[in-house]
Amino acid sequence: MAITDWPAAERPREKLIELGAQALSDAELLAIFLRVGVVGKSAVDLARDLLHQFGSLNAIFAASEHDLSQVHGIGSSKYVQLQAIFEMSRRALNEQLQQRDVFSSPQQVRDYLVLKLGTLTKEVFLVLFLDAQNRLIASEELFSGTLTQTSVYPREVVKRALHHNAASLILAHNHPSGSAQASSADELLTKQLKQALGLVDVRVLDHFIVAGNQTLSFAEKGLIGDRLL
Repeated sequence: MAITDWPAAERPREKLIELGAQALSDAELLAIFLRVGVVGKSAVDLARDLLHQFGSLNAIFAASEHDLSQVHGIGSSKYVQLQAIFEMSRRALNEQLQQRDVFSSPQQVRDYLVLKLGTLTKEVFLVLFLDAQNRLIASEELFSGTLTQTSVYPREVVKRALHHNAASLILAHNHPSGSAQASSADELLTKQLKQALGLVDVRVLDHFIVAGNQTLSFAEKGLIGDRLL
């Protein structure tokens, strides 16, 4: 049955207008983006197929053009549109973090980091440089590859912090393996960075580990305080 034949209250577009986007399921939101289905399947059915095949919205955004094109009804134009939506979401969150104290809306920080790092297939070390009011000055990916205390150079982080005249910063890196747990190497790296940045009076406010949609905050776990000194 085509979506146009559904009761009005069950159609994704009408439901969104009536109740707001937050009331829709992932499949319904994706169906609005897809607009149309294929022969024998509505847009919602096609959206459910995508979610079943890739596992999550994040995985769909991270999929290559080749992988998405293997799904009947999805071509290059849809891939381009998905990537544009994904990038606009990241930029919108970036703008919000620049305009307010990042700790006034900690979930936005997590959402931003998930969008930046959650879909990557290699480890990336990112730094959020903040001003004295804890507003975002810049977000930079400084290192990539297999991250250890020997491949993330404290002097480079210090140099970029001074370049931005940052008062503080938030560290973040991803675990493509899917586990958001902090290793002893992660703790040692955080300790070294905190000590190096302390010499130039730049505070490390937190260190996030991102694994897909999951995040771990060192500050929340008590791993960013005096025990690191």
